[in-house]
Amino acid sequence: MKKFAIAAATAAALTLTLGNAAFAAEAAPMQLAASEATQAKEGVSDTWITTKVKSDLVTEKGIPGTDIKVETNKGVVSLSSTVAITEAQKTTAVAITKKIKGVRAVSADGLKAE
Repeated sequence: MKKFAIAAATAAALTLTLGNAAFAAEAAPMQLAASEATQAKEGVSDTWITTKVKSDLVTEKGIPGTDIKVETNKGVVSLSSTVAITEAQKTTAVAITKKIKGVRAVSADGLKAE
């Protein structure tokens, strides 16, 4: 009976030791996953901003929203077009974009104004 108790205690100690080692080995990948989640969150946010800007521009009367290209990188939105638009349309497009949550800055250098 005494041998059984010693064997059980040894098995329990080994299990705890090996379990802690496995847990420690898992900590690094969990930290990496948190970093990747932050990057993914930024990407999703940028995607959401791009979609929101594009939809707001398309639905705005007097703005050729389908001709305006929208790109977002870390909250900075770049507007560009291959079709010339008026200065008033450019101003309106920038104003619409700035109102959207998450937009940090707007670059409209790519919009060709008449």
